Amino acid sequence: MNNTDLHPSGDPHTPHDSTTRGTSRTRLIAATSAVGLAAIAGTGYAIIANSTADPLVLRTPNTVIAGQTFDRPIEIAADNVTLQRVTIRTGGAAAIRIRSGVSGATITDTDIHCTDDKTDGIVPGDYSATRVTIHGCRRAFVQNTTARATIVDSEQNGEAYSPDVPGGVLVAPTPPDLGPEGPLPSPARTPAAAPPTPITYWPGPTNTGVPAGTVLTNSGSLDLRKAGQVITNLNIVGCVTVRASNVVIRKSRITCNSPTYSIRIYDTATNLLVEDVEINGGGRNSASVCCGNYTLRRANIWNMVDGPRLSTKSTVVDSWIHDLARVPNSHNDALQTTGGSNIIVRHNRLEPYKASTNDPHNACIMIGSTTADAVRNLTFEDNYCNGGNYSIGVRDDLVASNIVFKNNKFGRNYRYGIIARPNQTGILWDRATNVWFDNGLPVVR
Repeated sequence: MNNTDLHPSGDPHTPHDSTTRGTSRTRLIAATSAVGLAAIAGTGYAIIANSTADPLVLRTPNTVIAGQTFDRPIEIAADNVTLQRVTIRTGGAAAIRIRSGVSGATITDTDIHCTDDKTDGIVPGDYSATRVTIHGCRRAFVQNTTARATIVDSEQNGEAYSPDVPGGVLVAPTPPDLGPEGPLPSPARTPAAAPPTPITYWPGPTNTGVPAGTVLTNSGSLDLRKAGQVITNLNIVGCVTVRASNVVIRKSRITCNSPTYSIRIYDTATNLLVEDVEINGGGRNSASVCCGNYTLRRANIWNMVDGPRLSTKSTVVDSWIHDLARVPNSHNDALQTTGGSNIIVRHNRLEPYKASTNDPHNACIMIGSTTADAVRNLTFEDNYCNGGNYSIGVRDDLVASNIVFKNNKFGRNYRYGIIARPNQTGILWDRATNVWFDNGLPVVR
């Protein structure tokens, strides 16, 4: 991070002049059902005729359903289906069912109301749910060991969803060989060392970025201004600006060597989804994503000064951030926030340490309050973190509220220590579950 680049919220910088405006590509997908469907040309959305008789079966890959209400169940029978701002009121076995073998189902900002207490919410797994509220269902979010789910910032019956609530567990449960977590030990007792966790438990080269076998079409820089656009299967040589809400960027590669950002999100945009994307900063990009109102999933981010900037409503899950690029006077962070709220960082592999140059860089995550009054409600959990001057860089200017660190594992390639200022007001550091990668013992005693 350059000292002049601390602008994650209300960033005064505009995209660099070399970020030329490309032709945006919108895919209009029509879904099929027993009762029919009509599509509104040019919107990027599928408009579905509603009925209470049978489940709505979505059979076309990359379908986007947005802003609609259904009084019947939905069955997802194709890959990469997205439901945005949908309301479902139904009985039956489940409100949303994902068929076996289907992947990439994404459900965001959606309300599910079960009209029968024997009805499940979302089943059986292999989906992501972000800001989903579920009411009156027998089980809210269901998954199993072969079809896991990503559940972020969601609710069940008016309460924040927790793995302790019946209906499944959160992302990627701890592998069986680690044993049960159990109650926290008393301060006087040192927990027993857990067996080392395989690094393959976290994201890496085989399960982030563009999926193997994907055919990409060449593209220049993109300026996305249409709500609900779906950008997929592109090789983008240039940078991306997002000015509209509910945009999806999927299965694409971005190579942007601008000194600003690979993906720039303007204040007019909310709810950007970026998944299965590789971002290469060309050795000089300031940051991969800036700055808020986005979800980043299964991303492979490398060769830039900083990874994502985190501001309000930023979510980074199941991603690999590595091989940062040194430039003069840089302070490289895998992640950085200097203000914002409702930030989630879960199940990522964060590697500021660069083995080829033996450089720890600056931090896995740097947290401060230089561009906003505070950082509030930040959860950092189930991550692998290796490198940094301090792996967790807590700045002395930080005004913090409910910043939670738990269930993380740390490598030893840091310069000074694991966390600066672990006892700062507003920092909740779970000493028993933030442990060394190699032996399972607490990194802070």
